[in-house]
Amino acid sequence: MSDTDDTPDAPPAPGARPWRNFHGRRHGKKLRKGQQALLETRLEDLAPPGVSWEENPARDPMDLAALFPGKRAVWLEIGFGGGEHMIHQASGNPDVGIIGCEPFINGVAMLLSAVEAAGVSNLAIHPGDARDLLDVLPAGSVQRAFLLYPDPWPKKRHWKRRFVSQDNLDQLARAMAPGAVLRVATDIEDYVRHSLEQVRRHPEFEWTAGRPADWREPWEDWPGTRYEGKALREGRRPHYLTFRRR
Repeated sequence: MSDTDDTPDAPPAPGARPWRNFHGRRHGKKLRKGQQALLETRLEDLAPPGVSWEENPARDPMDLAALFPGKRAVWLEIGFGGGEHMIHQASGNPDVGIIGCEPFINGVAMLLSAVEAAGVSNLAIHPGDARDLLDVLPAGSVQRAFLLYPDPWPKKRHWKRRFVSQDNLDQLARAMAPGAVLRVATDIEDYVRHSLEQVRRHPEFEWTAGRPADWREPWEDWPGTRYEGKALREGRRPHYLTFRRR
């Protein structure tokens, strides 16, 4: 997708797939043989069914009880990067089912390697656009959502590409249960301002912070990520924002 292609999403015809621009990389450096083998052998087993439009054009809600039998809750991570946080949460919360979305195939390959090493079995991986997954998540089914170090799209003309937007918050609000928590981590101060402006405009979310430490200090179960490590090395300060679904 060209960096200058900002054609707005057009309203779809009833029952038709919406046009959704996707910006960003899907592929990086060439995968190692072992990573490619995992993509070919393990990804299909871990991919949640019914997300693709080809498989589910009616956009029927997915059966989370069948996907995660016996789990007390479902969590969602949007853009899991290399998967460090997702593996940490899956290991520490075996009674929770976690779905991760990541369109960057190199990150998916890294997570698959980590899944093999950690031996966790309570996660699912959607290697594509999070909006397609949000379409088919049952209403009120997600108890916790994570958006960690999203692409900041720093140029003003690209701000419409940022994930935190009214349209995406609408989808999240529908999928999240009342009282569910949305965590956003970023090292870009402008993205902090952008997130607060967008979330405060949305009637279904509230910011939970009561003191500066609530956004300056990481969450108690926060493992850190490679992106955060890079930010700290380069002198940028991470921020940890917590929002609640009303």
